Amino acid sequence: MKDALRVGTTGERRFTVEAAHAISFGAQGPPPVLSTPWLIWFLEHAALDAALPALEPGEITVGTHVAVDHLAATPVGAAVVCTARVVHTEGPVISYQLEAADEHETIARGYHKRRVVEVDKFSRRLQKKITPAR
Repeated sequence: MKDALRVGTTGERRFTVEAAHAISFGAQGPPPVLSTPWLIWFLEHAALDAALPALEPGEITVGTHVAVDHLAATPVGAAVVCTARVVHTEGPVISYQLEAADEHETIARGYHKRRVVEVDKFSRRLQKKITPAR
């Protein structure tokens, strides 16, 4: 990393809930709503965005921990803002406070950790899982 990320640095992702992001409860259930896995995907990308300016060429961040409380349902068509705020750094590990809101209320809160890694080293380790041992 160029410099340690400052506490308070934020990343943000905005999106509109689409049918592909929703979970359906069937014909007799309520309308489809934003699924928790998609919500976490957008929150994780907000955290990734916060770290990008501090990375050196050849570095990426990988998620190592996520804990999210999905507090309220959000229907298809609603706008959502996901925010990740850096709350702590320790060497290559970055900790974030997460929050997501739709036009009406906070829909999620949580905590996330990412680790800065070297792309080449990460790719070599991953390749060992892809290429069968001989």
